[in-house]
Amino acid sequence: MPDRPRFTTDRPDGRFLTTAGFIHAYLKNLEPKLAFNPDRKPEEVPAWQEAVREKLRELMCFPKEGLGFSSAHEVATQPAPKHLWSEQREGYELQKWEAYPEPLSVVPYLVLVPDGVSESSPAPAVMCFPGSASSKESLAGELEPDGSTSDHAHWARNRMAMWYAREGLVGVAVDNPGIGELKGPLVQERTEIVCNGLWAGRHYEGLSVFGKLPILEWVKRQPYVDASRIATSGHSLGAKPALIIGVLEPSIAAVVWNDFCSNWRERAVAENLLPISRHQYIPGFHEWFDYTDLMASLAPRPLCITEGGRTRDIERIREAFKLVGAEDRMHVTYYPKYATPDLRPYDDVDLPEGLTMEEYFEYANVDVPEHSFKPDVAVPWLTETLR
Repeated sequence: MPDRPRFTTDRPDGRFLTTAGFIHAYLKNLEPKLAFNPDRKPEEVPAWQEAVREKLRELMCFPKEGLGFSSAHEVATQPAPKHLWSEQREGYELQKWEAYPEPLSVVPYLVLVPDGVSESSPAPAVMCFPGSASSKESLAGELEPDGSTSDHAHWARNRMAMWYAREGLVGVAVDNPGIGELKGPLVQERTEIVCNGLWAGRHYEGLSVFGKLPILEWVKRQPYVDASRIATSGHSLGAKPALIIGVLEPSIAAVVWNDFCSNWRERAVAENLLPISRHQYIPGFHEWFDYTDLMASLAPRPLCITEGGRTRDIERIREAFKLVGAEDRMHVTYYPKYATPDLRPYDDVDLPEGLTMEEYFEYANVDVPEHSFKPDVAVPWLTETLR
């Protein structure tokens, strides 16, 4: 095994003099309070799921009285979404709307309504969230807000809302904070948005989810949508709000996690606290659970993981679906490079410490250049699941 750098201490009491060594050891030994326990009895699962839901909602730091608002009622009584325009596309109507999640905030969104869908013939709907630097327009196969064409890798694959609409599902495309129309000329990067938001008690994921929830409620009220068949689907950065909304809203019928799956706390330990983008952090998150635990808490509602990941983590999630008799409702595909067990040499190997990010991706079965929305996996699975 390579001689990798590791946090060590020569002290007989096992303590770390360096703060980084202490935080690393703290994370390594942390046992999240609401982590999924495969030894749990089936009848105990609903109470655990509700506890996860309540704690997650608390950690989202949604606006409320005392956080810059005179009352919670001020947030709850925002104007209804407004229709801006509609245009016909091949096979569907493209609509643009804007929502008003809280005072001073506007969140525009696109709706793709397939031809033939109506109040007398309602269809399932899917909330679609893009990857890190992609716009809602890219999800609909449209020009960017400035009139340019998308220059992102795999742009053709990433037209998530369009692919769903062409299969008869109502697609709803929403930007992530600070991206697309939500990006302004004075602050070009998300870092300053994130840091100043944290000072005000608001983190990026909470902003992202809260801005999307009023749109979800609007979707439920549309007469051409079957409110019992609404899913969330997110690619990369958008996968997390798709999952979080799925956990917070039991009415969500299915979740598509279009990314690789792994335990983020274990990754931080393996990579010696290698930094990730600041907009990924949710204060207090690892004290209670990890994203793998949130996925487990969805059971028995259908979950699709399109880019595999760390197999041990996937199998732990699968245990939750087995526990409630719903193993067939969890669908996992790996990158083609890691499609079969013989192509995944690290499935049964413990994660060593001191990994570089590139080495970690090998252990987690991630083919970075092929990271994209997987229409060949997600679209047929979700179409069949919702129908």
